[in-house]
Amino acid sequence: MIIYNRTEYSELTDVQYRKEKRRLQIELLKLQEWTIATNQRVAILLEGRDAAGKGSTIKRFIENLMPKAIKIVELGVPSKKQEKNWFKTWEKKLPNEGTIVFFDRSWYSRAIIQPAMGYCTESQYKYFMKKVNAWEKGLIGSGIILIKIYLSISKENQKLRFLFRENHDLKYWKLSENDWKAHKNWQLLTKYKEQMFEKTSTADAPWVVINSDNKMIARLNAIRYVLSNINYSNRKNLKPKKWSKESPVYNISLFNTRFNDLSREQYELLNKLKAHE
Repeated sequence: MIIYNRTEYSELTDVQYRKEKRRLQIELLKLQEWTIATNQRVAILLEGRDAAGKGSTIKRFIENLMPKAIKIVELGVPSKKQEKNWFKTWEKKLPNEGTIVFFDRSWYSRAIIQPAMGYCTESQYKYFMKKVNAWEKGLIGSGIILIKIYLSISKENQKLRFLFRENHDLKYWKLSENDWKAHKNWQLLTKYKEQMFEKTSTADAPWVVINSDNKMIARLNAIRYVLSNINYSNRKNLKPKKWSKESPVYNISLFNTRFNDLSREQYELLNKLKAHE
């Protein structure tokens, strides 16, 4: 397992975040062009608890990529047929040549959320845990580039984001009773998560754990990790930019509203909220 809690971005302002995101997204386009030109098959898994930022991270990955060569997979509630043929269900969703596929949750639902919430049987869980490493090794052997990212959020910040969703005019629908139920079962999900890391983080397909208590930093770290671990053509130095120590201008966008000419105290307060946007 790889702990990728980098600290280089810990003091980014909103403007610096957007500039750094743009720099990395230019590299993502190079990665995509290389994927298409060389018929690569790239699968990027994003796992994590509810509200950890999986969907918003994928959004920043793809927002400037060519739509024809990317795909987002979000299975939703599996059918009975899909439940019984779990690996075959996901084999049908793997990338074709020249394509990058992002999995907003993946086959690893069977390792954490399903057993913890009673959505699968114990025998289904044990079968999955016994077979998944060999299955993934076969995928990699067939030429798939597989990256497994786990976005890690604290219990306190998950609750805060749930409350934001509950009171947001455009995001309330993202919160369900099952989300709160999973929040109450925090320790049980933690147990299954730790078992998943222990049993399924292999040399061929390690888990990469990224702290997502600050969504902006998590997005940058996720993108930078992917870029750093695929040897695409014309890759530039991916080390974070060193920002000059100029007198800062405190402007920020939050929930589609722009705030300009803030005091430092006002900015720091809004920036804490932006970490969960």
